[in-house]
Amino acid sequence: MSVKNNSIALGTFDGLHLGHKEVLFETKDGNGQPSALLFTEHPQAVVKGQAPPALFTEEARDALLTAWGIEPLSVSFKEIYTLSPEDFFYEILLKRFGACALSCGEDYTFGKKKTGNTEVLKALCEKENIPLHVAKTVCYDGEPISSTRIRAAIENGTMEEANAMLGRSFSIDFPVVHGDARGRTIDCPTINQKFPEGFVQPKKGVYITRVTVDGKAYAGVTNFGIRPTIGTKALLAETFILGLNENLYGKKPLVEFLTYVRPEQKFDSFSALRAAIQSDSRRAEEYFKKACKKDLNIVK
Repeated sequence: MSVKNNSIALGTFDGLHLGHKEVLFETKDGNGQPSALLFTEHPQAVVKGQAPPALFTEEARDALLTAWGIEPLSVSFKEIYTLSPEDFFYEILLKRFGACALSCGEDYTFGKKKTGNTEVLKALCEKENIPLHVAKTVCYDGEPISSTRIRAAIENGTMEEANAMLGRSFSIDFPVVHGDARGRTIDCPTINQKFPEGFVQPKKGVYITRVTVDGKAYAGVTNFGIRPTIGTKALLAETFILGLNENLYGKKPLVEFLTYVRPEQKFDSFSALRAAIQSDSRRAEEYFKKACKKDLNIVK
């Protein structure tokens, strides 16, 4: 058996929301290396044949965990979901990952056909003298926080609700790709970012966003959809960044979705589109002045 050196958080950490964070930060109470056991594929992809829309990329997930001081560990869900609770505990947690402490949520289940629960895990931990922390369920608006609720909020455009449950802003950092440069012709240069397949899609429309480029934050206005005035088949996020007019092709600016402004709209002319972008920009300026005083420096 390997040396016991990992304090491991258990769960499906597909959101890293406030509920997950409660489990994850329990790993910091022991002497072992705070860690999170992650799956190389979403459990629903294995059990049901299709994963739910992703709330972040694996790269972004691992970066956030690392920033929290928690080491990502990985295992294939295909490998473990048919194991008995005892085999998962001894062969995977203890033998492979050297668990010296464990943490999970109140509704945690594991093993073949979910036959293991917190009571089973508690008995196994007591037998091997391994501390177990069971984190209490975290609620928002009277109901448990879940990745499912967060996806629904994002898809409905209620970013304030999604962000409250995440404990941070829903964001993307996809590479900037070439568009048709139409924005430059109307003095509103924009950046385009394509959502990868399987990634959660916000409600189509215009959002006030905060855009971070090379460590500096700017106010932004982002349209997610098909840009009906111009007409594109692929869904993408098109962002006008206030106070920045640089070539960002290939870069990965962080775009945080803060609040929904209006639905997508087809304008009769490009001058009308420019006027709408300018109006949305003024709303973004007012938003940051009123709601985000700490970000006053990003509005000129």
